[in-house]
Amino acid sequence: MAKKLELQTRRRSRLRYQLKIKSGGRPRLSVFRSGKHIYAQVIDDQQGRTLAAASTIEKELRTTLKTGADKDAAVVVGKRVAERALAAGVTLVVFDRGPYLYHGRVKALADAAREGGLSF
Repeated sequence: MAKKLELQTRRRSRLRYQLKIKSGGRPRLSVFRSGKHIYAQVIDDQQGRTLAAASTIEKELRTTLKTGADKDAAVVVGKRVAERALAAGVTLVVFDRGPYLYHGRVKALADAAREGGLSF
C-alpha cells in the first residue's frame, strides 16, 4: 500500500511541476476522485484561494444522483464547477488530473467542464 501511495505522490508532483511551468498564472481545475465520490476545485495558486468548487457530497446532488462514483455524477460535477467558475469570473484554467489517468470519470468531468464554458 505504501508503494502505491508513493507512486501516486510522484505522479501528482510531476504533473504539478509541468502545470506550474505551462500555466502562465491561470487557475487550475483540480480533480480528486474516491471510490464513492468525485470532487473538483478551481484553485488560484498565486493567492492560495479556492475560487469555485463542486462535488457529489453536496446535499442536493446526493438526493438526485444514483451514486457519486460514476460518469453521470462526474458530468454533473463538471457542469456545476464550470458554472460556479464562470460566476467567479474565471474562463481560462489549467486541468490538473492529479495522479489519475485522463480516462473514465476524470475525462467525463473535463468534457462537461468544457461544455459548461471553461477553456483548457
